[in-house]
Amino acid sequence: MITTFYPPYNFGGDGIFIYHLSNAIAKQGHRVDIIHCIDAFAISANKKPQGEYSHHDNITVHSLKSSFGFLSPLLTQQTSRAFCKGEKIQALIAEKEFDVIHYHNMSLIGLEALTFGKAIKLYTMHEHWLVCPMHILWKYNREVCNKRNCISCQLVGKRPVQWWRFSDIMSRTLAHVDSFISPSTFSKNKHHRLGLNIPIVHIPNFTANADRQSVEESLDCHSRPYFLFVGRLEKIKGLQNLIPVFRQNRRWDLIVAGEGEYDHTLRQMAGDAPNIKFLGRQHYDKLQVLYDQALAVLVPSICYEVFPLIIIEAFSMGVPVIVNNLGPLPEIVEESGGGFIYKNEEELIKQMEQLSLHPNLRHELGAKGYQAYKNYFTEESHLKEYYQLIQNIAKQKNITNPAIDMLKNE
Repeated sequence: MITTFYPPYNFGGDGIFIYHLSNAIAKQGHRVDIIHCIDAFAISANKKPQGEYSHHDNITVHSLKSSFGFLSPLLTQQTSRAFCKGEKIQALIAEKEFDVIHYHNMSLIGLEALTFGKAIKLYTMHEHWLVCPMHILWKYNREVCNKRNCISCQLVGKRPVQWWRFSDIMSRTLAHVDSFISPSTFSKNKHHRLGLNIPIVHIPNFTANADRQSVEESLDCHSRPYFLFVGRLEKIKGLQNLIPVFRQNRRWDLIVAGEGEYDHTLRQMAGDAPNIKFLGRQHYDKLQVLYDQALAVLVPSICYEVFPLIIIEAFSMGVPVIVNNLGPLPEIVEESGGGFIYKNEEELIKQMEQLSLHPNLRHELGAKGYQAYKNYFTEESHLKEYYQLIQNIAKQKNITNPAIDMLKNE
């Protein structure tokens, strides 16, 4: 696994997903090496790494750190070359003779690393960085991007312009990847529409199996009915659009679990509203209890997400979701039947009222979400498709490898 960010040196769900995927593979007897960049986290973060992450014995983590500090990721951002870390990555690849190299967020590792080694190569697109230098197709820090003005957008976003994007570097390096993985069909189609002529397969993400029995045994009941928001507190996540709704409708509480740079602004917006409660960052065990007791999980994102893990975490607990009608959010809800999709504030309030007044409806939608989780979003279902993809590539390339052949027995 090669990625810019990895726990605890990470920000969002991509690092957590890589952590779970690596441990799932390791549990089945395979050796997994993880290569990530501490310098990239240091230049991007205003905080120290948080959380403790235990690993299976078959996992080795290589945390890259250069004596050049912030210059390493800065030079990589400007050139797409693996400055100050390329030799280390190449040495590891040569030493380990990997069967598969799986790339993830490469923004501050460098696309040059895609050319290293001869293994089967996969690339999961956790965000839209391959088609957007700002990563998330969020234009001028105010709206979704429907028409690209990349240079001015980077300047407004206070990012150094990546002039290498106007060369053939992207096409040359991506050609070394055997298959790209998109967690949603929306993101797959988006990459193709924006001009990337690359082989993409759709494999949904998964979340760790929820311990529902443990949750039921440790309930700490909230005294009032509530809706739940979980995620980073950033403008793109749309929480600011929920706060006025709950200030005007105090029949329910809004519980917010998460932290981020937009925290102070959101708390100011909430003011003294007694029904809006900020809990900060929560351990997963506590989150499971919060999920279990919520009327629904609200996902009001105003940017093009790729695949928010929050939705399938809710489904794993049998809890419905209410999502904004944008990006892959409606795709997941329509296919699962596990919630509602809203287009405006009026629809959102109506849907919250329905779930509040009709417990059977909450149960029915939650059951559909849980069934979708069991069918499509578990560790087992993901690994089945993941291993099949590797075997298909090996067959296409006429690779004979006993380690890959044995995957069919997993």
